[in-house]
Amino acid sequence: MAKITAFDVACYILEKKGPMSAMKLQKLVYYSQAWSLVWDDEPLFGNRIEAWANGPVVRGLYNVHRGKFEVNSSDFQAAPRGSDLSQSQKETIDTVLDAYGRKSAQWLSDQTHSEAPWIMARKGLSDADRGDHEIPLVSMAEYYGQL
Repeated sequence: MAKITAFDVACYILEKKGPMSAMKLQKLVYYSQAWSLVWDDEPLFGNRIEAWANGPVVRGLYNVHRGKFEVNSSDFQAAPRGSDLSQSQKETIDTVLDAYGRKSAQWLSDQTHSEAPWIMARKGLSDADRGDHEIPLVSMAEYYGQL
């Protein structure tokens, strides 16, 4: 069975919530990964998450939506998709959307900036510095598992 990708998660989020800003989508994908690590004891997808100045970013998603403020599911139709999400994976994402889906992109970005996984991955960089350090899954699981 093919592995789930960040594109599968992004498309599911956009199908559920409709068009949204690229920044908000990135943060919802990030939180879906984080809470999957806690609730399901496994990563939702295999794509690397990087600690950028505006918060956590999946570079592959960014490469597809680069230059767009608002994105919708059709933007990702040609993206490399894995397999269909399981019922359990959908429930994890739905719970994340219930908790974070009505928050603004700026609130979500500010929130990630106050949390240890992003802060630790940005160590040595100023807020404005570009950076592509990975946010390790283990740091996400430890931090969100304590909440």
